[in-house]
Amino acid sequence: MKMKEAAKESVENFTPLMRQYHRIKKRYPNAILFYRMGDFYEMFFEDAVVASKELGITLTSRDKGPDGKRIPMAGVPYHAVDNYLPRLVEKGYKVAICEQVEDPKKAKGIVKREVVRVVTPGTLYTSSELKEHTNNFLLSLLVDSRASRAGLALLDLSTGEFFCKEVEGDLLEGIRSDLMKYGPREVLVPRSQRRWVEENVGEALKGITITDWPDHLFLPEGSEERLKAHFSVLSLDGFGLKGRRLAIGAAGAALAYVNETLMSSPTHIGEIRYLESSGNMILDSTTLRNLEIFRNLRDSSTSGTLFELLNKTLTPMGTRAMRQALSSPLLSPTQIDRRLDAVEYFRGHLFVRSDLKEVLKGVGDIERTISRLNLGGGSARDLVSLRESLRRMESLDEIFEKNPEMLSVELLADLRGRINPLSDLVELLDRAIVEAPPATVKEGGMIKEGFSEELDGLKKALKEAKEYLETLEMRERRRTGIKSLKVGFNKVFGYYIEVTRPNLHLVPKDYIRKQTLASSERFITPELKEKESFILNAQDKIEELEYALFRQLVEEVLRRSEEIYATARAIGELDMLLTLGELAAQYNYTRPRVDESDEIVIKGGRHPVVERIVEWGFVPNDLYINTRQERFIILTGPNMSGKSTYMRQTAMIVIMAQMGSFVPAEEARIGIVDRIFTRVGAYDDPVRGQSTFMVEMLELANILRSATERSLILLDEIGRGTSTFDGMAIAWAAVEYLADKRKIGARTIFATHYHHLTELEGMVEGVVNYHVA
Repeated sequence: MKMKEAAKESVENFTPLMRQYHRIKKRYPNAILFYRMGDFYEMFFEDAVVASKELGITLTSRDKGPDGKRIPMAGVPYHAVDNYLPRLVEKGYKVAICEQVEDPKKAKGIVKREVVRVVTPGTLYTSSELKEHTNNFLLSLLVDSRASRAGLALLDLSTGEFFCKEVEGDLLEGIRSDLMKYGPREVLVPRSQRRWVEENVGEALKGITITDWPDHLFLPEGSEERLKAHFSVLSLDGFGLKGRRLAIGAAGAALAYVNETLMSSPTHIGEIRYLESSGNMILDSTTLRNLEIFRNLRDSSTSGTLFELLNKTLTPMGTRAMRQALSSPLLSPTQIDRRLDAVEYFRGHLFVRSDLKEVLKGVGDIERTISRLNLGGGSARDLVSLRESLRRMESLDEIFEKNPEMLSVELLADLRGRINPLSDLVELLDRAIVEAPPATVKEGGMIKEGFSEELDGLKKALKEAKEYLETLEMRERRRTGIKSLKVGFNKVFGYYIEVTRPNLHLVPKDYIRKQTLASSERFITPELKEKESFILNAQDKIEELEYALFRQLVEEVLRRSEEIYATARAIGELDMLLTLGELAAQYNYTRPRVDESDEIVIKGGRHPVVERIVEWGFVPNDLYINTRQERFIILTGPNMSGKSTYMRQTAMIVIMAQMGSFVPAEEARIGIVDRIFTRVGAYDDPVRGQSTFMVEMLELANILRSATERSLILLDEIGRGTSTFDGMAIAWAAVEYLADKRKIGARTIFATHYHHLTELEGMVEGVVNYHVA
């Protein structure tokens, strides 16, 4: 017998339930199948073994298979599934959720079941599955045939955000930078490009799930039609995508993947935005790593990072806004000043800060709440969370009314205009939803009394019927003379009258025997059966009506989703600005002057992170650099004298200034920086087979190729990875090239132990010597 025929015969020998399981599992071989059976999601065979190990749940077994062995089985309660899903997904597994799609009471034979959703790291959207306060991006990547350009799309189902961009120039560095900047949970690539991606940017994909997807779904033509259909537009030009074929290909593939895993279209994603790099400072992966912006060099956690220092926001939207601002500092002095004006206002108004903090700390994750409701995964608790968050918008409005000078700050006035209290929606949810609804939506208990006359009538009738049964026990005791008679209920037999054996001779003729137990017998009466039927039907009707009313409320909320999303994002920006104002007051930061000049002037500058850690106090220091006479600083000094700290401090002050924050200095003037380059520390890259020297030379080559006169370059010990003579020659040549205005002429700080390099002062225009004691 051939193998396929043997396998088919083997499956046919299973029970009908297990045959159904096999048919469904066959369609999702690479996912753990959560197979709904009553109140549990069950897993079988290898899925059960894996789930038992990864989740710490009991591994049991059920019917024997055709081979005579018992079938491994493990399960989790359906109401607790959101506690288990993330633990599997975090470990890189995909999970297919298979639901019962017909009422078991009405089923003829095996209950119909279908997979309703495939859960992957990049398509999580319920709050219990997600890391609070951070985006959960799916990143889709499409590289052109010459590996010279790439399209990239970022989609966060949980917040409804959808971006795309194209990467040019140093392609690998650009991809690595975006992986570090956006921190996606899953990367989607064409099947034919997976190997190239793993070989070239594999080290940046550590901890990220890579999913390959059919090549044809990345084709720009099909992707364009898919995107136009989703957004109901005739052209993508209005989204800034004209001629962006690679970005369109990546975005279309991301949308196709989400459609397939959700088994539906994510209608809450109402727009796609093209990310223009021209309006923001470029921070590549090397710079983000060396400056410890989001992760430290010690253990890759956020401890001791600039993000950890700044992120004292009170709302999830505020945290996401802070991360976005820090990863993409602005290049426009006008936009920067708009933020600085708002930060300055908050810095100087303690009582306004206190009032706003009191309001914001009670605001939940509005964006993710709306996304869950839109994707069908929400509950009445989400409506309560939304109601309580929106209720606080009225309090925000009162703060603006009480402090009219806030409206003289342009950005704050703009934010107030974008924050909609949605009072009518709050009032509707107030009338409709109880204060503490259940976690599930199909068992009733969600809708307030007085909201629906029909529902109130059903509940009243049900209450009266139950009260009748409560008095029935007493009446039957009196009628029969059986003092121990009890009226009870169980799911199998319904309502019954229980009589102990010594009293059976007193049982009336109208009692109908239903069940015999060891010490008693259970009976029903026509009257009891009639009341039971009424009660059970009323309960079913109540649950159905409550669910229908819940869905109507959700539809009303989703009708206003655009206004709610706009409010949520404005709240995030307000929270970020408030936090920056609070930090400025708390840490004695000063307002920087950011302009189009070529100077960076810092007086009494401090390292923002180090000054919060050191016990002996941080010694402030100064910097003056421009693109004219003093554009290239050669920095010398003994080991542990603070050269690296000084350079990192300079970069952090520039980043903070251009993101619109006050800075740790007595005075700061920042001439716009378009990009920061860092070559700090020595390390090799064994994953790519590169020595310390090779890594150093590649990073230096990237700087020489990409820097402009507007860049800030920080170099630490160029040439250490080779012999002293060769290292000295490389360092000397690098200084001459970078300092030459005809070639680059960028503002540069170069820390070195090669004291011969100090001879370049006076020999090369723009080179000056600084010494750290």
